[in-house]
Amino acid sequence: MQARLFITAWLLCVPALYPVLAADEEPQFTDRFPLKSCQFSPWGGNAFFMLKPGRQLYLSNVRCVQAGECEELEEVWITVTNQIRKINLSIDGRRQQVWTRTVEERETEDGELKEVSRNYFADCLNTHDVYYFGEEVDDYEDGVIVGHGGAWLAGKHGAMPGIIMPDQAFLLGARYFQEIAPGVAMDRAEHLAMNLEVEVPAGVFQNCVEVRETTPLNPDEESRKIYCPGVGLVIDADLELMAVFEPRRVDRDRHDDKDD
Repeated sequence: MQARLFITAWLLCVPALYPVLAADEEPQFTDRFPLKSCQFSPWGGNAFFMLKPGRQLYLSNVRCVQAGECEELEEVWITVTNQIRKINLSIDGRRQQVWTRTVEERETEDGELKEVSRNYFADCLNTHDVYYFGEEVDDYEDGVIVGHGGAWLAGKHGAMPGIIMPDQAFLLGARYFQEIAPGVAMDRAEHLAMNLEVEVPAGVFQNCVEVRETTPLNPDEESRKIYCPGVGLVIDADLELMAVFEPRRVDRDRHDDKDD
């Protein structure tokens, strides 16, 4: 599948990604999105970020450890669950409910559980941009929960959804917020490259895209990720995709008991 550069309805509805700036200024990260025009669904997603229940990605930095460049073995399991959660929020002054898909991330270091997060995503069916509505986080030490750092939820304490991955509007140089939870979670993305060929233990993939993630809450923090069509996340810093597990069947959606 060839990556495409289209100017879609998403770009027509939001403020320009490249505002007119002085020559020595950089484009800003947009935090305004066409939420009002979106019909959200916990199903679907796009080629780079699929919301398919039962699908699981397994990433590891084992090659980095084997090369002597990493000290601890890090492993991450990303699972699209059959759980959906209702998020209540105000969009342009109107109270709305959005059903989101729960995606669990489970992280270990040298086999010891370090973090479990439950992330809430929904597909804007108008454009197939995938929006991020928040996460619950459990931090672990010695098998015991010791904190919930970075947890946030759209509609609570001024937080609003951001975009985790656009579809056809993937434009080089585009900058936007992925999380909008002031003082808690403000991750933002910048598109660096596209049409990449990437080789990881899980295979060789074509037409991939590279994203740099930063946050104004910690200016020294930076992460580079690569996503490939039909696969999803294949590289996250030292982590590489080791395997993809596709569901043999799709279980019926299960509603989260929480009502926000």
